[in-house]
Amino acid sequence: MKIKSTLPLLILTFFCVILTSCTTSSTNPKEGFIEVTGGKVWYRINGTGTKPALLLLHGGPGSSSYGLENLKELSIDRPVIFIDQLGCGRSSRISDTSLMTIENYVEQLEQIRKALHLENFYLYGHSWGTMLGIDYYIKYPAQVKSIIFSSPLFSTEYWTKDADTLIATLPDSIQKHIRENEKNKTYDNPAYQNAVTLYYKNFLRRTERTQSQKDTAKLFSGANVYEFMWGPSEFTATGNLLTYNRLAYLSTIKVPTLLVAGEFDEARPSTIQRYQTMIPGAEFKMIKNSGHATMQDNKEEYLATLKAFLDKVDNLHQ
Repeated sequence: MKIKSTLPLLILTFFCVILTSCTTSSTNPKEGFIEVTGGKVWYRINGTGTKPALLLLHGGPGSSSYGLENLKELSIDRPVIFIDQLGCGRSSRISDTSLMTIENYVEQLEQIRKALHLENFYLYGHSWGTMLGIDYYIKYPAQVKSIIFSSPLFSTEYWTKDADTLIATLPDSIQKHIRENEKNKTYDNPAYQNAVTLYYKNFLRRTERTQSQKDTAKLFSGANVYEFMWGPSEFTATGNLLTYNRLAYLSTIKVPTLLVAGEFDEARPSTIQRYQTMIPGAEFKMIKNSGHATMQDNKEEYLATLKAFLDKVDNLHQ
C-alpha cells in the first residue's frame, strides 16, 4: 500500500524536475565571445522572447556593460544583448591605439551583428554608446528599427559647454583647481582629482555604490581607452573625440527615437531637448532625481520609460 500511494507522487516529482530543468535551460542567458578585428568581444543574451532584440552599447569609451545590468529586466519579452566593447570588461584588453577609434568600433559592432545574425533590432546607447550608436546607424542603417539615446553626446563642443555651465555651480575654489590643472595638464594633482570626485557626485552618479560594485566597475574599466579617446575626466576632453560633431546627421534619423536624460545629468536636459528638435518625430523624457547614471539613480522610472517606448515601437511593427 505504501509503495502504491507514493508512486504517483514520485512520478509527479520526476516530471516537475524535468519541467524545471527545461524552463531553466531556456531562460539561462547565452554567453560567449566573438572574434573581431583586434581581439575577442564578450557578449551575453538575456531573454528569448519573440519581440525585436535590444542591443546595448555601454558608455566610456572603455567602460563596460556592467553599468547596464539593470536593463536585464527588459528581457521578459525580448532578447537583451549585452556586450563589453573591445578594451574593457570581459573582452580583450588592447594597447594598440590604432584600434581606439570610433570608426574601428563601428566596424566591430557590425562584425558582432553579423555573428549574432541580428536583423530588425533596436539599438540602445548610453553616453559614449550614443556616439557609437549614431555612427553605426549612419553607416549601417538597414537593420536598425528604433534607437534609444540615453544621456547622448552628439557634439563634444556642446558637451564641454554644458560641463562649463555645471562647473560654474561648484565652489569657487573647486573651479580654480580645475582651471589651473587643466592649464598645466596636471591631471593627477590631488586638487584636480578632488574636483572630479565632487563633479561626479553631483552630475554623474548621485546614488552611492557598494564597495563591491566600485571594485567590479574598476576591474572592468579600460582606463587607457578612455584616456586616449576622451581624456582625464568627464569635463576635460583631450583625445581623438575632441572634435566629434554629428549634429548635421540628426535630421537623417528615420526610425522611432527616444532621448533620455537625468534631471541633474552632465548631458543637460536642455541640450538633449535641443537634440530632440533635430530628429524627426523624436521623443524626450527627463528622469527625475538622477544624474548621468540614470539607470541606477532612478531605476524604476528609467525602466518604465524605456519599456513604454519599446512597447509603442513594437506596436508599430506588428
